[in-house]
Amino acid sequence: MKAKWALVFLATSAFGAVCQSASAQVAGTQTIGVSVEESQLIVEGWSTKKSLLGKSIYNDSGEKVGVLHDIIIAPDNAASFAIVAAHQFLGVSQHDVAIPMSQLDYVNGKLVWAGATRDAVKSIPAFQYAKVRVIPVARKDYGQH
Repeated sequence: MKAKWALVFLATSAFGAVCQSASAQVAGTQTIGVSVEESQLIVEGWSTKKSLLGKSIYNDSGEKVGVLHDIIIAPDNAASFAIVAAHQFLGVSQHDVAIPMSQLDYVNGKLVWAGATRDAVKSIPAFQYAKVRVIPVARKDYGQH
C-alpha cells in the first residue's frame, strides 16, 4: 500500500514539474499576447470602436469643432493621429484634418480638443487619404523617420 501511495506522490510531483516548466518563459523569446502591465493599460485605454469613432469633438468652451472619423497608427507605434472632419454636410466630410491624438482628451463625457475653434480647424491643411498606404508596411521594412 505504501508503494502505491509513493507512486501516486511521484506521479503528481512529476506532473506538477512538467506543468511548471511548460509555462516558464525562456530568456530571449518573444511573448505572444500582452503582459500584466500592458493589460492594465488596455483597461485604462480608449476603445476606438466604442468610445471614439464617429464622436463629436468639442473645444474647451463646449463648442463642437469636428467629428472623429479615423485614427492612423504609425508603424513604429510611436505616434497616432486623429482624422477629424472639420466640416460636414449631410454626414459627408468636406474637410478632414490630421492631428496628434495627444491633443484630444476625454473630459466630462466628451472628446475635447483644447484651444480649437471652428475657424482654426478649417484653416488646417486638408488631410488626404490618397497619401496613406493602402497596404501596411511590415515593421521590419519601416524606415525610421
